[in-house]
Amino acid sequence: MAAPANASANDSANDSATVDRILQRAEARSSGYALFTPGSALAVNDRSAGGTDARGTHNHDGDQFDLADRQALRRVAGLSTELEDVTEVEYRQLRLENVVLIGVYTQGTITDAENSLHELAALAETAGAAVLDGLLQRRANPDPSTYFGKGKAEELAGVVKALGADTVIVDSELAPSQRRALEDIVKVKVIDRTAVILDIFSQHAKSREGKAQVELAQLEYLLPRLRGWGESMSRQAGGQVGGTGAGMGSRGPGETKIELDRRRIHTRMSRLRKQIAAMKPAREAKRANRKRNTVPSVAIAGYTNAGKSSLLNRITGAGLLVENALFATLDATVRRTQTADGREYTFVDTVGFVRSLPTQLVEAFRSTLEEVADADVIVHVVDGSHPDPASQLTTVREVIGEAGARGIPELVVFNKSDLISDSDRIVLRGLEPNSLFVSARTGEGIDELLIVLDGMLPTPSIEVDVLVPYDRGDLVSQMHQHSTVLSTEYEEGGTHVRALVNAEFEAQLVEFSTT
Repeated sequence: MAAPANASANDSANDSATVDRILQRAEARSSGYALFTPGSALAVNDRSAGGTDARGTHNHDGDQFDLADRQALRRVAGLSTELEDVTEVEYRQLRLENVVLIGVYTQGTITDAENSLHELAALAETAGAAVLDGLLQRRANPDPSTYFGKGKAEELAGVVKALGADTVIVDSELAPSQRRALEDIVKVKVIDRTAVILDIFSQHAKSREGKAQVELAQLEYLLPRLRGWGESMSRQAGGQVGGTGAGMGSRGPGETKIELDRRRIHTRMSRLRKQIAAMKPAREAKRANRKRNTVPSVAIAGYTNAGKSSLLNRITGAGLLVENALFATLDATVRRTQTADGREYTFVDTVGFVRSLPTQLVEAFRSTLEEVADADVIVHVVDGSHPDPASQLTTVREVIGEAGARGIPELVVFNKSDLISDSDRIVLRGLEPNSLFVSARTGEGIDELLIVLDGMLPTPSIEVDVLVPYDRGDLVSQMHQHSTVLSTEYEEGGTHVRALVNAEFEAQLVEFSTT
């Protein structure tokens, strides 16, 4: 008779475990709105940043001192003494703490809309926010007054209040009037996707040129969004305004304040444009020097967080900052390497792209995109583990086209192959038949990538037969570095060299020709 008792005890234990599990789930979603949890939005798995990985193997990312500096200062939620008045939102430093994301999708599938919202969540977390929830609405067009429809906006206000959020981020670029109207409904600060991206860029820019470019983009974004509030910031109006008897063309004190702000912004923008223009000759001089020395260039372009810097570290040991975050590196980095036969060429790591990249940033970072336009080969890095790699390919190619680089040979590389299943590889191969699969973490496919690049780089094709005097050993050195040397003999009158060179270098060797 002991068996039934044991069975009863087991059933009771199972029932208790089931109840505990249900209660835990209920507590986890007690607010009713917990679609996102802190740290859940980043697009890739977390990886060790420098030194050795979990298996004790070197990952070629170096000591990552820049990453340590960046992580030395972190925001602590709930300690801000900033006033909760949203009326001065344009004049405050952007502060992201607990946020709710919203989006309207007018076409495509719900999966595409969710991927876009998860990307916005990754942007928000990179900027320092804790994402609490996300709301999507299907509409033919966003509401012209409040972006969300009236009922959905009221529902959003309830979500914000229930979760204790202090910021709403919109997965689009809002008109100033839409943002004001939505703030009036939800009673917290409302910002758009562009503001988040600009905030990330302002945090991560390190070089003098990069900081100037980001500040220029921020001012261009801010200029049409200046506004005044209340009696002390009243605006120009006509007629009998508000029953105060103000006559036609009356001018409030706020008008002068806004005009002064606009003038200061225009003056600062003009100064920044001159600074950026003054930096251009030095950049062009370096580029011209590489061209004069016939050094081919390979530009590494791709979506943000695709692993471009990690790939450059793996190939050249550059030691660039690597972080599991969007837009971790902004400044272009040039590193020199060699082909298997000793020809030198350069790798250029460029700023990452993202869908709906603000036009202000595209214009401000045009100098960086020039590196892509002047390259001989573009290595287009794609995150192979991303749920929608096709959209990444399309987005990056659109920006490359805007930079005037459509005609440059392109090699598509699917990075993070250690996270890609065999079935996904088949799908990706169908998407780009001539692509390569590599892993900056494990080194898979790196040798094949370098071999393919060797074949894509421009090769010297003009055969010369020259006798170079011994006092012009610099020419012989350049031939060995940048050309294909067929034979070398040391004679009484100098160094007798047969080599394949390009047209520019041939002009320097004409006077030493033996034919």
